[in-house]
Amino acid sequence: MNDELSSLKSAMLGHAVADAMGVPVEFESRETLKKDPVTGYRGYGSHSVPAGTWSDDTSMNLASLDSLSRGLDYGDMLERFCRWKNQAAYTATDEVFDMGISTVEALRRFERGTTPLECGGTGEHDNGNGSLMRIIPAVFYCKYRMTNAALPEKLTVIHNISALTHAHPRSKIACGIYAFVLWALLDTGDKTAIANGLRLAEAFYRNEPEFQQEFPRYKRTFQMADTLPLEETIRSGGYVVDTLEAALWCLLTTENYRDCVLKAVNLGRDTDTVAAVAGGLAGVLYGAEDIPEEWLDGLIRREAIEKLCKQFAESKAS
Repeated sequence: MNDELSSLKSAMLGHAVADAMGVPVEFESRETLKKDPVTGYRGYGSHSVPAGTWSDDTSMNLASLDSLSRGLDYGDMLERFCRWKNQAAYTATDEVFDMGISTVEALRRFERGTTPLECGGTGEHDNGNGSLMRIIPAVFYCKYRMTNAALPEKLTVIHNISALTHAHPRSKIACGIYAFVLWALLDTGDKTAIANGLRLAEAFYRNEPEFQQEFPRYKRTFQMADTLPLEETIRSGGYVVDTLEAALWCLLTTENYRDCVLKAVNLGRDTDTVAAVAGGLAGVLYGAEDIPEEWLDGLIRREAIEKLCKQFAESKAS
């Protein structure tokens, strides 16, 4: 349990710290941030919240973790998402802000009685990064609670958890690629795992009929196993393909947690989510001990995150 708990804390804290780092400058351009780069927490800014405040990214991650610590129940997970939306559960400051449109629409469908796996949007416009940003708990669940399951069964769970809010195959693939990379990092703990994870993901999705039409959209992402694109070609908006690529690029072009997260934030635009997606992976790669202590100390409600990590690690969910 100790290795699982340590890795889970590293991932969840790595995600939350990076999320909070990006919140105050969300929507800022890359050019603006080059002139005034983020080097640590800032207060207020884009969302008028105190320094160290996390966003919907971490709130939904925590809701997912809380749900999965009790077993795999898609309805329960959506109910917890609705508690976040309606009652500000799992938030840093008892306030909900920056809620994605596709997520809101999916939760409203659930509240109107739609079956959980039919709630997520399936249109071209439903490919924001709203499921990618909360997929870490699902990846841990598949690894540590589905130990006897075959790979396709684990990927079905990843895809289903994405589909609660984002059911388009493009969004499902992004979550699957992230899962392959995170699983590889959990297995080997070194940077070569990133390329290995990308190659395994490419091999899996290449042969899956459901994803054939979307597979080419991740060509550049898979190529990062061997060749890194230039910064000027990296897009850091809310489109799920761009978010995943930017996060992996930041991870692959830095050598520690601090540099990875600051690089992600200073790309601009969807600063909190790109940083959070990168930060979760960087947390596992480098360990929570590599997260600057002042960043951990400044993270609002850090103890709530650690408590839910402990709850999951101690659970007997199956």
